[in-house]
Amino acid sequence: MIFITRRERFNAAHRLFRADFTDEQNLEVFGKCSNPNWHGHNYELFVTIKGEIDPETGFLLNLKQLSMIIKDLIIEKIDHKNINLEVDFMAGKFASTEVLAVNIWNQLLHGIRALGAELHAVKLYESENNYIEYFGK
Repeated sequence: MIFITRRERFNAAHRLFRADFTDEQNLEVFGKCSNPNWHGHNYELFVTIKGEIDPETGFLLNLKQLSMIIKDLIIEKIDHKNINLEVDFMAGKFASTEVLAVNIWNQLLHGIRALGAELHAVKLYESENNYIEYFGK
């Protein structure tokens, strides 16, 4: 078994808040991330796939294919968007990086399987100090 990771980047805004909280409660729980005027991040997304090397090509998967599926299913939908308002796969969901990582996984899972590989991990850097890793359920 071999593991391959592809990195992609995107920029997006979001707001961490609960509509049933007052602004004061949101500020207490979510801090500056509850700013009603949103805030943004320069995200780095690492998608790791696993599988066996194809003896005919020497690849697990052509990295151009992996890059295209990530761009089609994730980057085109989220780059320079408001996660709370504009990203279809996050509609009605809390816009934390944790929830975002799980939903990125869900978006990629079947497309990567269709290419003959298995999704191993999604790592999402929100900042240079904070990142989430998700390995499925």
